[in-house]
Amino acid sequence: MTTKGMFSKYGRVFDLMPELIFILDRQNRIVDFNRAAAAALQYNDFTDKPMSQFVREEMRESFERQLHTNGRVFECQFVKADATFIDTEVIVQLMESTAGTYTVVIVKDITEQKQRDLDFLRFSNVIQHTINPIQITDARGLMVYVNPAFEAWSGYTKEDLIGRDPKILSSKKHTRAFWQHVWRTILSGKVWHGEVLNNRKDGSPLHTELVISPIVDGGGKVVGFLGAHRDITEQRKLEQQLVQSQKMESIGTLAAGIAHEVGNPLTSISSLVQVIQRTTDDEFAKEKLELIKNQINRISRTIRDLVNFSRPTTHTFRTTNLNQVVRDALNIVKYGKKVKDITFVEEFTEPLPMVMVVPDQLSQVFINILINAVDALDGKPGRITVQTIQHHGELEVTVQDSGMGISREDQDKIFEPFFTTKEVGKGSGLGLWVSYSIVKGFGGDILVESQPGRGTTFRVMIPLQANARG
Repeated sequence: MTTKGMFSKYGRVFDLMPELIFILDRQNRIVDFNRAAAAALQYNDFTDKPMSQFVREEMRESFERQLHTNGRVFECQFVKADATFIDTEVIVQLMESTAGTYTVVIVKDITEQKQRDLDFLRFSNVIQHTINPIQITDARGLMVYVNPAFEAWSGYTKEDLIGRDPKILSSKKHTRAFWQHVWRTILSGKVWHGEVLNNRKDGSPLHTELVISPIVDGGGKVVGFLGAHRDITEQRKLEQQLVQSQKMESIGTLAAGIAHEVGNPLTSISSLVQVIQRTTDDEFAKEKLELIKNQINRISRTIRDLVNFSRPTTHTFRTTNLNQVVRDALNIVKYGKKVKDITFVEEFTEPLPMVMVVPDQLSQVFINILINAVDALDGKPGRITVQTIQHHGELEVTVQDSGMGISREDQDKIFEPFFTTKEVGKGSGLGLWVSYSIVKGFGGDILVESQPGRGTTFRVMIPLQANARG
C-alpha cells in the first residue's frame, strides 16, 4: 500500500485541519502534506523534498536531530516561497504502519502570538522603566501591577498595593459623584482624563494628572484598566505660592491706604480720650475711657503691623549669625508668664554659615512663631523644640510644639492676614502674615506641618545667598 493510499482511505481528513501537517519517510523526505501546509508556505508541492529544506538555514541541523524523538515539541522558523519567515511550534509523532515507519510533523503557526508576546515585552519594558507612575487594575478595580515609579511616587511598595483598591491613596477630597462619573466613563470603554488629589503613604498630598484607559479583550469586554499618572504636585505648589505672592502684593497696597485713612482719625480720638481722662473725676467715666484707650492701642498695633508690611524696607541687610538671632528670640519669649510649665529644648548646629538678612526683622519672625507655640500649649505643661540645621544650600530653623495642633483646613489659611485660631481679642491675625512676608523677602520660605492633638512644626528656610525684597 502506498503512503498516498494509506492516508486517502480516511478521505483526506487531515486536509480539514488548520495545522500544517507533513508526513515524512525514514530519510525525512516529505511523502504527503495537507492543504494548510501548501497555503501557509505558498508551495504547490513538497513531495519527495527534504523537510529541512523549508526550515530557516541556521536551524536546519537542530531541526533534523529533533525529528527522531517521538512526542518532541519545539519551536522553529519556516521559510515561505517569498523568502519571509513564519514562527511555528512543531510536534513530532512517529507512526508505525504496514508500509513502514513514518514521521508525522504537525506545525502550528504562532507568528501572531510571537508578535503579541514581543509587543507585550516592549510594552512591559516601557512601563517598567518609565518615570511616570503606572498602575494596572483588574475589572473590579483591584491593583494587579504597579511600576517602580509608582512605588517611589506613592511611598507604598508593590506588596502594599497588589490586590488592594486604589482608594488606599485617596485624600477623600473628591465627592462620591466625582468617582461615579469616572467609573461610568471607563466601564463604557472610554478613556477618562482629569486631575486627582491623592495622599502618599506618609499623608502628604499628591496632585496628579490621571489618565485611565480601559483594557479590553478580543470580544470588546473590559477586563482591566491602566492608570497613568503625571505628578503635578510641585506645579500646584508653585501656583499656590504665586497666588499667595500676588495676594500679598495687593494686600500691601490696600494696607497702606487703610493705615493712612484710619491712622489719622485714630490719633485724634486717642488725644481726645487722654484730654477727657485728665479733666474728669468721675470714676465710672475713667474706667470706660481706659477701656476705650486699650482698644485704641490694639487698633494702633494692628495699623503699625500693616504699615510695617506695606512700607518698603529701609532696614540694613548684614551678615548675621542665625543661631544668635534664634537664641535672642528664645530669651525674650522665655520671660513670658505662660512658659513656667514649658520645657524648651535647643538643638543648634554649630557652627552655621552666616546669612545676609535684616536681624531685627528675622528676630520678629521667630518671636511670632515661638509665641504661637506657647499659645498652642494653652497654659498646659508641654515641650517646645527649636532646631537649627544646614542642608541643600539653605539654613533651616524648626520650631516644634506639643500643643493642640492645627486642622488641615486652617493650615491653608494661617498665613493670610487677619486669620487667627485664637479667641477674639487675643490675636490680630497679622503675626504669621508679616513673618511670611519677611522670610519671603529674604528669598526663603515658611512651611507648617500639623496634626490636631499632636502638635505643630514650623520650618523657616533661609537661603545662604539671601537677597532683599524688591
